[in-house]
Amino acid sequence: MIETKGLTRTFGQTVAVRDLDLRVEPGEIVGFLGPNGAGKSTTVKILTCMIKPTSGSARVAGFDVEQDPMEVKRRLGYVPEAGALYETLTADEYLGMVAALRGIVGKQAHTKIGELLGLFDILAARNKRLAEFSKGMKQKVLISAALMSNPEVLFLDEPLNGLDANAALVMKQLLRELASQGRTILFCSHILEVVERICTRIVIINEGRTIVDGTAAEIAARTGTSTLEDAFAELTGVRDAAEVTRDLLAALGSSGGGQDVRP
Repeated sequence: MIETKGLTRTFGQTVAVRDLDLRVEPGEIVGFLGPNGAGKSTTVKILTCMIKPTSGSARVAGFDVEQDPMEVKRRLGYVPEAGALYETLTADEYLGMVAALRGIVGKQAHTKIGELLGLFDILAARNKRLAEFSKGMKQKVLISAALMSNPEVLFLDEPLNGLDANAALVMKQLLRELASQGRTILFCSHILEVVERICTRIVIINEGRTIVDGTAAEIAARTGTSTLEDAFAELTGVRDAAEVTRDLLAALGSSGGGQDVRP
């Protein structure tokens, strides 16, 4: 379970998260959405014990993120949006290091790493250095690292980024299976069609606070729109896409239309 009450985080005079109440139950895949700068990344950093809140409280898997950060970390898996890897290591060495940190060693670690890499069809690259991996292959390693300890709670920030179509399908089905086993999943993504298909519930925040919470259908109904994408634009004040496109085309036209404009 994930739970925050009155969660607030400030950076100087800037309020990144403001009195945020959030609850994600075991078995749920909750889409956590918002425009850039809405406070999503700050919230996830608090929940994964990377930074401390200014005020309010947050609990993950029953443990307070400030009072029991190590217990929280033992129970979560995290796929960051831009994960850094030790690229001089092989996939096997990197995942072996992650396994050791999770208390998984020896034959058990070797077997677990093989299972995860096999799941994403990169087992043959087990002994290649990560510097040789494509962006999608590196993403598969990051996901494998997050799943290494069979976490109770998963934080996923753009987890499908760079994955090929087959791997994305595997990941989507895997998330549904994990949820059915009672795992708690917070899913952050800007690809709203994916969120609409995968998530059982959606929370949209803006300016650090929740502005709507419900299923995709419920949110669309509340805003009088037909899709989550349209509802998101309506709720967050994003300009109409057609209007933005017209303005961009007009700007391109006024720049010379690609003709030679040398003095």
